[in-house]
Amino acid sequence: MTNGAEGRLTRARRWAVRGLRTLRDDLWTVRAAPLPPSVWLRWLPHGLVFLVAVGVTLADTSQVTDGYRQGATYGLWCSLVQGMAVVLALWRPVPAWWLSTTLMAVMSLGARSQLLSAQAQPDVAWPWGAPGLIAQAVVLLLLALRVPTRVSSSALALTALLTWVIQGLVGAADYDSTGALAVTVFAAVVLLGTALRGRREARSQLVEQAGITAEERARRTVLEERNRIARELHDVVAHHMSVISIQAQVAPHLVENPTEELKENLAGIRQNALEALAELRRVLGVLRSENPDDPYGLGAAGDGTAPDTPQPTLDRLDALLENTRAAGLDVVATVDGEPPAYPPGVQLSAYRMVQEALSNALRHAPGSHVRVQVVHQARGLYLDITNSRPSGPVRPSPGAGHGLLGMRERATMLGGHVTAHPTLHGGFSVLAFLPREGVALPREDLGTPPDLELVFPDDPPPPSRPTGEPTP
Repeated sequence: MTNGAEGRLTRARRWAVRGLRTLRDDLWTVRAAPLPPSVWLRWLPHGLVFLVAVGVTLADTSQVTDGYRQGATYGLWCSLVQGMAVVLALWRPVPAWWLSTTLMAVMSLGARSQLLSAQAQPDVAWPWGAPGLIAQAVVLLLLALRVPTRVSSSALALTALLTWVIQGLVGAADYDSTGALAVTVFAAVVLLGTALRGRREARSQLVEQAGITAEERARRTVLEERNRIARELHDVVAHHMSVISIQAQVAPHLVENPTEELKENLAGIRQNALEALAELRRVLGVLRSENPDDPYGLGAAGDGTAPDTPQPTLDRLDALLENTRAAGLDVVATVDGEPPAYPPGVQLSAYRMVQEALSNALRHAPGSHVRVQVVHQARGLYLDITNSRPSGPVRPSPGAGHGLLGMRERATMLGGHVTAHPTLHGGFSVLAFLPREGVALPREDLGTPPDLELVFPDDPPPPSRPTGEPTP
């Protein structure tokens, strides 16, 4: 029993020491906790606090001088310190609370002698005068707005304890008791400040979480687009591996009397190519199994190709345009220059960019006129897909809005770039450049794309400018 009692006493002592240490860390500090400007009112709350400080100073001077009869000089200094505590609470609420609470104790104990000797006014408010009560309430409110709930609760408890000690234990005579009213008001303002602080923190966390969610959504979108591009490039790689396998099988028959070493090397090349092709097929099957109804992740922009058909190239651009016309768009296409032998990745990306741009025109500009221009140059391939403004109301789009992001991912992968912007006449334009070899060109070799800005016959002319007005 003795050991159990000693253990409980030791635990209680440790708990008390820990609590006192926490209380000291919370309240024995001069850390700054400035009140930030209001979202809507800016600095108006700070101005109101200054006005309260001025009012408290004037009213407290009258309370101490006329109510407690303690002298004008003493009353003026106490009132100035009380007003300073209110202003200090805007930046350092904990020291301001200490200053206001200590001043309340000094003023109350100083007025007690006057109350006992009946030199003060009869039925004067004590231990909290009205100005001091208002000042302490403002300080506690600012404290609760800036510090954790544990700290504001501790300050409220110590304020209530000091009020009880002065009024209940020390006491006075012939006064109007304000202790219970003061503690009730202080509890209400601390509760209000704590609620407002919790609301502000919840709003801040919500904004932060919304930002994190937007970043994660952007990352997921990029990964989805890269995954979609990877699915398509698997086919290109698989095609080349198949060619290598066939060439390795045929090569011995093209050489007269091939050596055994040559046959073994070519057989090894063919075997490695077949193994790599089998692995590619497995990976491609896994990727496409994520969405078997839409193997390329194209949604409404798909061209109806089956999962095992070859990836499209620029040779199939005419079929894509015909399908778009059948969907209700007026599409005109022009091709400038002789097409060189582009790598498969460049042709596939160019086809997908045109496909996505036409799909966007179908969704967001129904009934518009679309001009597709393909320009073959020595540096690479220029694409321009521009649509006029829609001729009718635009329905909400079911798409996820990732088409432009996918275009940029494809262009960046090949060392090119994409520009998309609204036109002056209410339409939309997508311009892209893909290097000829699918490798980024030096900056000085990029050149500038040709002027592909389009004006459609039914578009109104741009607003005329006054003579002499510079063109932006």
